[in-house]
Amino acid sequence: MAKKREFTVFSLSFLDIMSCGFGAVILIFIIIQHSTETTPQDNNIVLMAEIKKLEIEILDGTKKLVELKTTVKDTDDEIDTTEGLILEILEQIKELKASIAQILDSGAAQTDSIETLKTEIKALEIEVASLQGSVSGDEQSGVSTRTFLGEGDRQYLTGIHLGGEHILILIDSSSSMLANTIVNVIRRRNMGDDQIRASVKWQRAVRTVEWIVANVPRESDIEIIHFSESATSLTNGGEDNWIKAIDREDVDAAIVNLRQIIPKGGTSLHHAFAKARKLNPAPDNIFLIVDSLPTQAFDPPNSTLIDGRDRVKIFSSALDELPPNTPINVILFPMEGDPIAAPSFWRLAQITGGSFLSPAEDWP
Repeated sequence: MAKKREFTVFSLSFLDIMSCGFGAVILIFIIIQHSTETTPQDNNIVLMAEIKKLEIEILDGTKKLVELKTTVKDTDDEIDTTEGLILEILEQIKELKASIAQILDSGAAQTDSIETLKTEIKALEIEVASLQGSVSGDEQSGVSTRTFLGEGDRQYLTGIHLGGEHILILIDSSSSMLANTIVNVIRRRNMGDDQIRASVKWQRAVRTVEWIVANVPRESDIEIIHFSESATSLTNGGEDNWIKAIDREDVDAAIVNLRQIIPKGGTSLHHAFAKARKLNPAPDNIFLIVDSLPTQAFDPPNSTLIDGRDRVKIFSSALDELPPNTPINVILFPMEGDPIAAPSFWRLAQITGGSFLSPAEDWP
């Protein structure tokens, strides 16, 4: 009878299996340990590169800050110098006025001397205004001949070119400038003069003129003409003469005259363009503030009703009166019932090399 073999769990096969298992555990441990050591190193390299980049940017920013501080210091020095010149000129004006008073008190008939002194005072006052404008321009961004702030002290940027040596502003003062709808125009034009002037649309047009005048170059000459069934200058007592944009007294007088206008009557671009053509020197930049196509040429129409086709014909014929080679910048406040106005005035701006703007209701 065969002897029965004893069974043991600690056989050679078992030990082989256990050894393989332990080997696999050690291999996994080595792999995990290696990854935990290399990953932080890779992250450190990336972080060091980012830190180096930030250090370079900080260094560049510090250099630019030093340059800006130097520029600000130079600008402050220029402002101090300019303010000193202003004080000197004001003192000269004071002395000249004292000389005039002395001449008048003495009772001497020296009219020529007085007129010469007045002319000299006028020139000095213009120089003071120019220097004050330059100081304002250094202290603020941009250059303005007058101060103009929108609602909430907002300033606006547009694509309109405000340059030119002789800048003409044409503003429509017909009854359509009282409102955006025909019904409200009829209602408004039957009110009192003060209520008519207070119309929102008209006041917006007045503010637009003020905005343009405030932003033209200081060395420019300007002329402001309002037109309806005729065209009239608002400067120099209605004479067709240019005034200096820097001459605060003349410009303010023109704006005061504009605020006294009562919009009424039809619209004639013929009169406006013909008056622009007669100016000497000729304008080299024109701003046209308008809301619709014209309703008449030089003479009133035979009929009180004019359809869109007739208005387009009148508009086309008015272009013959334009001064040659002058850009027309159109600022359009659209009127109800005149859908052809926008494309017509856009085309006018395009063919003359000007700009077209139909602004939001809160502009300027």
